[in-house]
Amino acid sequence: MIDPVNTIRQVCLGLPEVSERLSHGTPTWFVRDKKCFAQLWPDGHHHNDFPHLWCAAPPGSAAELIAADPDVYFRPPYVGHRGWVGVRLDTGVQADEVAEVIEDSYRVVAPKTLVARLDAAAAPG
Repeated sequence: MIDPVNTIRQVCLGLPEVSERLSHGTPTWFVRDKKCFAQLWPDGHHHNDFPHLWCAAPPGSAAELIAADPDVYFRPPYVGHRGWVGVRLDTGVQADEVAEVIEDSYRVVAPKTLVARLDAAAAPG
């Protein structure tokens, strides 16, 4: 990804009722300005000295992603124990793969009415 901040911002803000604000000094996205679903660390965070994204993950998927590609996915501090997944952005991971992780994260946190609205917008016809 050439510009991860703007790429991720575009994906997140394209989802229904998402807002962005700084949290812990870094860009963070919220559903209905309340529930966090993605947090970007463009310059790294603590001992993870590389650009990365933290996302809520569906049950079991964080472990699956980490096992399948540990060079890209990792268990982030503070939120990893709650099933969140970290995505390294310095590994050549493609923007569409990151977008998929973000959408899955949104689906975990957003109320059913907003998920239904997302599905309706994506439906053909």
